[in-house]
Amino acid sequence: MADVPVVTVDDVLTLGVPTDRFLVPLSANAYKIDFLAFKIRAVQDGHETCLFEISKDPDDGPELDDTIGDDARMIKYHFGPRFLDFPTIGTNLEFTIGEIPLHNFRMIERHYFGDQLIKCYDFTLPFVIPNTRNTWEVIYTMPEMDPALKQAIIENPYATCSDSFYFVEDRLVMHNKAWYDYSEGPGMVESREEAPMP
Repeated sequence: MADVPVVTVDDVLTLGVPTDRFLVPLSANAYKIDFLAFKIRAVQDGHETCLFEISKDPDDGPELDDTIGDDARMIKYHFGPRFLDFPTIGTNLEFTIGEIPLHNFRMIERHYFGDQLIKCYDFTLPFVIPNTRNTWEVIYTMPEMDPALKQAIIENPYATCSDSFYFVEDRLVMHNKAWYDYSEGPGMVESREEAPMP
């Protein structure tokens, strides 16, 4: 990773606006972290509603080729306005890693409306065993929004976005981006032929 720029947790926590580029190349993933399946669900009153689910062939392996386009780590979601009323959202992320163990595998998600930071989420797995398949379950407490802000988000599809940063021992190894549409209409994911993992 000698030629990969060093980006730390402190670097991304000071960002005031969404990034205009990816902060590390795909090849920064020296640990061969491979996201295999991802599910988003609403959690309310003891019940769960699946909102989105995707998986990939584990034999494909992680994408480490820096020559491919940025589409490999970008995704657009259309969730509809009801999504903003759920108090709690849960996600399940299945992933494998290569021969190098992960110490302090940390995910930081920063969500924006335009250039306004709405919420920052921060989760850590202390240790991941080499050559294993794992499930990372995360619970998001949704922020309380001013009604005017919520309406503006609904009326401006894809003006809401997020940067997802993945660190190992305080060094950025993966960076993905997502855009969100909360307007009326059927829930869907817009992508290339196959949607990337988060």
